[in-house]
Amino acid sequence: MSTIRTRTIEANGLTFTIDEAGEGDDVALFLHGFPESRFSWRHQLPLLADLGWRAVAPDLRGYGDSSRPAGVEAYGIDHLVADAAAIFDAVGAKRRLLIAHDWGAIVAWVFAMEKAKALDGLVIMNVPHPAVFQGALKGNLSQLKKSWYVFFFQLPWLPEKAMTANGARAIGEAFRGMAVDKSRFPVEVLAHYQENALKPGAMTAMINWYRANFRGGALSRWAPGKAPTIDIPTLMVWGEEDAALGIELTEGYEPYVPDFTLQRLPGVSHWVQQEAPEAVNARLEAWLRAKGLAKA
Repeated sequence: MSTIRTRTIEANGLTFTIDEAGEGDDVALFLHGFPESRFSWRHQLPLLADLGWRAVAPDLRGYGDSSRPAGVEAYGIDHLVADAAAIFDAVGAKRRLLIAHDWGAIVAWVFAMEKAKALDGLVIMNVPHPAVFQGALKGNLSQLKKSWYVFFFQLPWLPEKAMTANGARAIGEAFRGMAVDKSRFPVEVLAHYQENALKPGAMTAMINWYRANFRGGALSRWAPGKAPTIDIPTLMVWGEEDAALGIELTEGYEPYVPDFTLQRLPGVSHWVQQEAPEAVNARLEAWLRAKGLAKA
């Protein structure tokens, strides 16, 4: 297994702390979600390195040890996509694979639709295509109820206070409460995420992702039937016991992603790559080999 090393890079006018494994200019970039960090990809970086990629997982804008620009507007989707493109450039990528979960996966969907950089493959974990999500929300009270926290996060200061109270206990509960296999989230793993949330300005920055993209309607530009086609091989891995996103959101991708592979994992929660790394890695490796994207 390849060793993971940590360093900082400059990209898009910000400083990003990255975990990295492997060598070369074929770069697999991993984008984490809320309330995670680069640490959430600890099980996947060595795999991609062993398969011939330089695996790079940054703390995204506002998170962990990376820069935290001020203001809600700094977290709009266009800035987030530009970050990913700039990170590819900063590490000298010539071939690009994008692997993402949760909010990182929203960034990845938009990156691929807008062709911010040429990609060789796209891997999405437990987040639907924006157009699929827009279509599913219409008249779907069940999904609206599951998304209650998005509306809560629009309030000023109160979400930060609630999420950081008692040593950011709510952050730990977000993982343990939703997980099916709670043994995958021992105290030391939860402590990492709680400590990140308690860093000065971090919780506001993390929640600003929701504020910026909800208030401005940034994601509604890709309405059902109007999104551009993603013409690269795309794998979706989905934990079926996702408490925040319904399983029906894995359907209806034919108009948007012609080369689409779905791998559903029963008995696994939203935190799929951390809760079931063996199953995720096996499916990821098999897909990469099938699509000619593995060297080793």
